[in-house]
Amino acid sequence: MNVDSAGQSRTNWAGNVTYGAADFYRPATIGQLQGVVARAAQIKVLATGHSFNDMADSPGAQVNLADLIPDVEVDSAAGLARVPAGLSYGQLAPRLDDKGFALRNMASLPHISVAGACATATHGSGLANQNLAASIAALEFVTADGDLVELSRGDDSFPGAVVHLGALGVVTRLVLETVPSFEVSQWVYEGLPLEVLDDHFTEIMSSGYSVSMFTDWRAPRLTQIWIKQLHDDPNPYATPVPLAATAPPVAEAPWFAATPAPGERNPVPGASADSCTSQLGVPGRWYERLPHFRSDFTPSAGDELQSEFLLPIEQAAPAIHTLNQISDSLAPVTWISEFRVIKADELWLSPSYRQDTVAFHFTWVPDMAAVLPVVTLVEQQLAPFAARSHWGKVFTATPETLHARYERLPDFLALARHYDPAGKFRNAYTARYLGR
Repeated sequence: MNVDSAGQSRTNWAGNVTYGAADFYRPATIGQLQGVVARAAQIKVLATGHSFNDMADSPGAQVNLADLIPDVEVDSAAGLARVPAGLSYGQLAPRLDDKGFALRNMASLPHISVAGACATATHGSGLANQNLAASIAALEFVTADGDLVELSRGDDSFPGAVVHLGALGVVTRLVLETVPSFEVSQWVYEGLPLEVLDDHFTEIMSSGYSVSMFTDWRAPRLTQIWIKQLHDDPNPYATPVPLAATAPPVAEAPWFAATPAPGERNPVPGASADSCTSQLGVPGRWYERLPHFRSDFTPSAGDELQSEFLLPIEQAAPAIHTLNQISDSLAPVTWISEFRVIKADELWLSPSYRQDTVAFHFTWVPDMAAVLPVVTLVEQQLAPFAARSHWGKVFTATPETLHARYERLPDFLALARHYDPAGKFRNAYTARYLGR
């Protein structure tokens, strides 16, 4: 087991958080992990570091699970995959595909860890696609006293334990639902006026298996629309919504008021498309098209910050116009914003808990002093829509607001007290936002 003591600073991927944990462990076995957790006074998991706040920090120790045996066990008859928590989606997806299976959806970046993404309800897009955590059928974790516990769908506390923010224990394995492998083609359109979304938001979002809209707030239009369509695949599991009559069969003509991109694009206007998944209708495996970025592209320590706010999908168009009212404040600090949709689920701390949602994602310039006032302004603009903050990104909501938005938060806190009565997995983040 690798042990790193104080003296070597660690930061998150974006570099905006320097972790203060004195010790850092990389156990090679579950037994070693149980010993580390049992002996620690306080501890948190640090995975791929793609949270933009101090969720993964600890006043005691951090532990990383990347050295655990990375075996993926697939139950073909049940369509389930048992996955070690240290794997990233980029590592997991080809292994599933080799066995003829797929995940229903992926996030835009495949480099994030499976366990970390699920712990914060990270998502892709699609009217019939839930967030990534909703694919979990069971999870195994080490509790504060070092015991190994497994919860499965159907257990009373399961919906509260899936999106857990690292507050219950250290997740070691996940059992994920899979579907038969499928192929996807991807098209990009440009220049759609925002006013078109007043009457056609849902129609456009249903024009593909997964659809993303982008704007930089520098004009009242979408800079791009990315449409990921199933490619000649009869698989019913991968066809949860019919394509709209207005879906572009080929990118050769204007669609609504948008025009087809003549070449491959990066979501950030003017940035190189070399790191992006193939477009222009070229078919590829599900894991090579559902993310926006290629898994073989290693992202640098990102020159960006991120925020995301989710609200009922029926409020999408009014909320877009409300945000456009502050475009003069948004544009100077925004690299790009993305609109996505997520199907409702039953997970207590999911931003899509019992409501189909639209997500407004902001990729900000790496200047926290300039960005934070604008984050607060966005939260004020979206307050009438009861927007829920993404747990792993930059937000300024108060505990009172979070308790109002996440109605099952009191139940989750009771669950945390059950599994962690002495507060081994508490930190400044949980004290600030959960009051624990």
